Amino acid sequence: MLKRLRPDELMDLKIDYAFKQLFGVDRNKDLTIEFLNAVLNREGNETIHDISFENTEFAGDQEEDKKSRLDILALTEKGEYINIEIQFTNEYDMVKRSLYYWSGLYRSRIRQGEPYRKLQPVIMINILNFPLPEEKAPDFHHSYAIQNRHHFHQLTNHLEMHFIEIPTLIIHWRKGKLDTTHHLLAKWLLLLGMVDRRNQQIYEDIYHELEEIAMSDKSLKGAFEQWEYLSDKIKNRIAYERRWMQIKDDLVREKEAELRLQEAEEEAEKKGHQRGHQQGHEKGHETGRAEGHAEGRAEGRAEGCAEGHASGHIEGREQGHQDVAEIMLKKGMEIEEVCLLTGLDEETVRSIKDNSSS
Repeated sequence: MLKRLRPDELMDLKIDYAFKQLFGVDRNKDLTIEFLNAVLNREGNETIHDISFENTEFAGDQEEDKKSRLDILALTEKGEYINIEIQFTNEYDMVKRSLYYWSGLYRSRIRQGEPYRKLQPVIMINILNFPLPEEKAPDFHHSYAIQNRHHFHQLTNHLEMHFIEIPTLIIHWRKGKLDTTHHLLAKWLLLLGMVDRRNQQIYEDIYHELEEIAMSDKSLKGAFEQWEYLSDKIKNRIAYERRWMQIKDDLVREKEAELRLQEAEEEAEKKGHQRGHQQGHEKGHETGRAEGHAEGRAEGRAEGCAEGHASGHIEGREQGHQDVAEIMLKKGMEIEEVCLLTGLDEETVRSIKDNSSS
């Protein structure tokens, strides 16, 4: 049934172009609806029956505000907005990024002067090709809402966030923790994880398992057919490969940034140790001389060195962050990126840049 294309000829659906072509077009709307119901665990009266795809570009209230382009934005028949984001590379600060998108969408749904009751729920679904650093639970699907922290009463349904980790999903599947027959979401996520372009890997065992399910699952069969159709078209393939080249460039820059950060941290740590060692010796000698006799000098030196090393280590560590920032700036990294990687505020980083260039 599904033998027109080999598994290694299929597009990686975690690349945003392919994902949007499969799940973000009207002809495949039924697939998207089933996928959303599986992610949101909707059933009975809560089931989503219809959606419309919305404009995916929005800006803030002010002209200088950052413009954002979403992957897929859908409006349900109940008036809920659902944003689906697929992240192939780690953009860092995913939680803040998702909150930023949510706030922009939430505010943009109401005009000035309209009552707040016209605001509608906005649901964020983030599909990640990497683990979520903020989440320590071993699950692959993390969902969040605003609740009372004592008795867990939900304050509102207007903010709902989902983070799905594809690498963690693959680990669960490998360990036999996924029941693809009864887990409605598993089949869709395995579909996304089956082709791994980044690591040049194809999970053919997943392909064969999903192929078997598709024999009796009409929606999954339709997804496979559309996936093959999309992957086989020359025009789509060209656009897909162009997007993959952009992502590869991002991966190279990401690796270079990690290496620059590592080099800067090692250099700053070395400078910090040298500074602390020097300060410790200086304080030790000063304290020793103040004691005035041989035993006092010995004890004073020991205590002074210990105190000096400790304070020097603390001061060195604080200075180390600034040393890292200075080195990163000299290597051509942007201020925003330096702030993100060192934890320093923008004013401090700008001051470091101004001082180092003067």
